[in-house]
Amino acid sequence: MGGASDDYTNPEQLFAAGYAACFDSALNHTIRLEKVKTGRTSVTAKVSIGPLEGGVFGLAVELVVNISEISIEEAKRLTERAHQVCPYSNATRNNIQVSLVTTNS
Repeated sequence: MGGASDDYTNPEQLFAAGYAACFDSALNHTIRLEKVKTGRTSVTAKVSIGPLEGGVFGLAVELVVNISEISIEEAKRLTERAHQVCPYSNATRNNIQVSLVTTNS
């Protein structure tokens, strides 16, 4: 939001770190429950903040999910399933825009 350019962590970065860690845990939980063999997983959250109607501000999140050693279709399916399980996803559903980007490299 145009704050000082310093070495301090801002709230959006903290939210991104928490969401990414939680989503990766939900993803690995889903993988274990479904007994799918995968390689490593990683989740990166990109959080942005901007104006909404009425002069208020809101958040948007892009989750970049990577699940190696499986097909892209299976990776997308597991990502969508994890999005239903993740507590951050459930807390933010219908409150902020969350987009999912899935890769399998």
